[in-house]
Amino acid sequence: MAHPAFIGRPTPAVMVALIAAQAFCALFFITDVLTDLGEVGGKPTTHLLIEAMAAATLVVAIFLETRLMLDLFARKARLEDSLKEASRAVFEVIEAHFDGWALSPAERDVATFLVKGLSISEIAELRGNKEGTIKAHLNAIYRKSGTRNRAELMSAVIDTLIDSGLEAEGSSAPHTP
Repeated sequence: MAHPAFIGRPTPAVMVALIAAQAFCALFFITDVLTDLGEVGGKPTTHLLIEAMAAATLVVAIFLETRLMLDLFARKARLEDSLKEASRAVFEVIEAHFDGWALSPAERDVATFLVKGLSISEIAELRGNKEGTIKAHLNAIYRKSGTRNRAELMSAVIDTLIDSGLEAEGSSAPHTP
């Protein structure tokens, strides 16, 4: 049975271990080629040339794999930073809506859970309230936001996010006369 680390996408630790194993093999083959070369009096044979080419290919592969792995780590870090920045921007837009709607702290809490997609019963359980209390908060949130239901509320928030994204795209695009 295959080891779980080798199923699907290998972890960075597995990749480093594989590269280390390849480096050990390359060192072994290079040492073997040099030893065999000394034994034949410095005159390479076809077998030694093939072994040397295989060892050199392995070394090149190790360098390429290492470079690719480092590039992937850097890309992952950039993507994680972008995700954090996007999450922060979404949070700011949602908070701006809550501020504009003048939601009370309890309403903000309920609205946050609503935006996260929780049901009324889940919100009630998390807040330690009865469902009727959550429904009352939701009615106040809908009234203050000028919406009638969860879908309209989410649409108002998403429309702002989309409009903000389009404005940001338009401001970075070159202006044509």
